[in-house]
Amino acid sequence: MASRLLHRLDYGAGTLENVLNPLMICAAAAVLAAVLCVALRPLLLRYALARPNARSSHRIPTPQGGGIAVLAGAFIALGATLWLVPVEGEAARAVLVLALAVTALGIVGAWDDIRPLPASVRLVLQAACVGFVLFRVAPELRLFPEFLPLAVERGLALLAGVWFVNLVNFMDGLDWITVAGIVPLTAVLALAGMSGAIDPVTGWLAAALCGGLLGFAPFNRPVARLFLGDVGSLPIGLLTAYLLYRLAGTGAFAAALILPLYHIADATITLLRRLARGEKVWEAHRSHFYQQATTNGFSVIAVVGRVALLNLALAAIAGVSLAWPALPVQFACLGMAALLTGLLLRRFATGPHHG
Repeated sequence: MASRLLHRLDYGAGTLENVLNPLMICAAAAVLAAVLCVALRPLLLRYALARPNARSSHRIPTPQGGGIAVLAGAFIALGATLWLVPVEGEAARAVLVLALAVTALGIVGAWDDIRPLPASVRLVLQAACVGFVLFRVAPELRLFPEFLPLAVERGLALLAGVWFVNLVNFMDGLDWITVAGIVPLTAVLALAGMSGAIDPVTGWLAAALCGGLLGFAPFNRPVARLFLGDVGSLPIGLLTAYLLYRLAGTGAFAAALILPLYHIADATITLLRRLARGEKVWEAHRSHFYQQATTNGFSVIAVVGRVALLNLALAAIAGVSLAWPALPVQFACLGMAALLTGLLLRRFATGPHHG
């Protein structure tokens, strides 16, 4: 595993081109996403208003669909780079497969934004999109070839992918929280692409998604004038899951788990609690820790600020695990990440003035 992680590509990690490409992709995606947010907002105001419900943290109808701008900006910037910079055919094909899956999942999300689909239909369509990526992009990629048969690993990867798509959607219930969660993660992966820890095209994809979210951020600043919508959160979940899967495939399983740990912990613990209480988990609710935090007296800015700080800390810890792949370091990094995440979850559950 360590040898896989420390392997560096002949592409030229550390060269000026390998540093400039992700920065330019990020900047271009940010500008494109911001321009598209401005252009699309009047249309979304007319056709895609999110009205407050039992799950909502907003009080007035707000247009949703900003995810269209995020994803379009990201893929236009990435596509232009792939057109200008020669890459292997396999890498370009992977981006095309991702673009098709993201478009399909975006259509599912857009339909659900306008006219909610039954939970069973959503899950089947989500699984189809995740499976399309899993079996069409790098089908040879294995995480645990020594321990799990291929069929078992693929089945677990499919379940994990579908869950990640949904948990990003579940966690997108507060202004700026997806930006606070995904921007640090994608920034680390873009840096990993620069250093050669992952392949350059995966790093470019991370930089593109990071830039798209940065361009969207001013419009989602509390109090938000624009939401991602399911049309954005579901595909962003798929892209993020793919990026983490690629990272884990290099042997950096600990880093791939550490980077999204707050989102995973909040969504998974909440789901398990609701199942234990016999609740209908597919119905709207306000049980997430970040939602409890606003109920307990935290302001929206206080919540997303703490989530952002935690994710920056998790990014630094993941960086340490990437730099020092020795097994004791991996376990120490996982333990530290779990401790910091647990402390924040506890604070959100008890309120700002607790002990």
